[in-house]
Amino acid sequence: MDENELIQAAKQGEVESFNRLVLAYQDTAYHLAYRIMGEADAAADATQEAFIAAFRKLHQFRGDRFKPWLMRIVTNACYDELRRRQRRPALSLDDLHDDPPVADSPLHNLPENPELMAQRNELNLAIQDCLNTLPDDQRVIAVLSDLEEYHYQEIAEITGLPLGTIKSRLSRARTRLRDCLQGVRELLPVEYRLSE
Repeated sequence: MDENELIQAAKQGEVESFNRLVLAYQDTAYHLAYRIMGEADAAADATQEAFIAAFRKLHQFRGDRFKPWLMRIVTNACYDELRRRQRRPALSLDDLHDDPPVADSPLHNLPENPELMAQRNELNLAIQDCLNTLPDDQRVIAVLSDLEEYHYQEIAEITGLPLGTIKSRLSRARTRLRDCLQGVRELLPVEYRLSE
């Protein structure tokens, strides 16, 4: 079955067809949620909530492109979780341990020697820490554009925002990230360092 057939079958109540859609998109959805949320458990929760919401709202899918529709639901689930956290901040014992960096980061193709691995892990943590300092609306746009590599039009579909808003939020996010990452300048690849 192709994706459209799976969607149609899932709309008719075939849970197995929806499960196949989940399997096809769970890594993409989790990766997006992880970058927005900044921690593994919160990303897993947001991803699960997003798939539940997608199943409930599947009848609303109009047959355009499934991936942007689903990623919008993931993004909204992350926004919901971030709002809940702001209302009720909590510290879990799990928060005392650093989450491992996501294996699909921009630096994952470096040679595997211990020193480079340590630098890559440190840079991944620094990038995630800098992402976590961004306001939620800027973080979502930066993650979608620079980490998930969506085009502006796809980001507009996912977020429901106008292109001008996306571009301005991305510009502000990149400026903040650049300033934040200057503290770990020596870890950045040479082509990404600003001249002093």
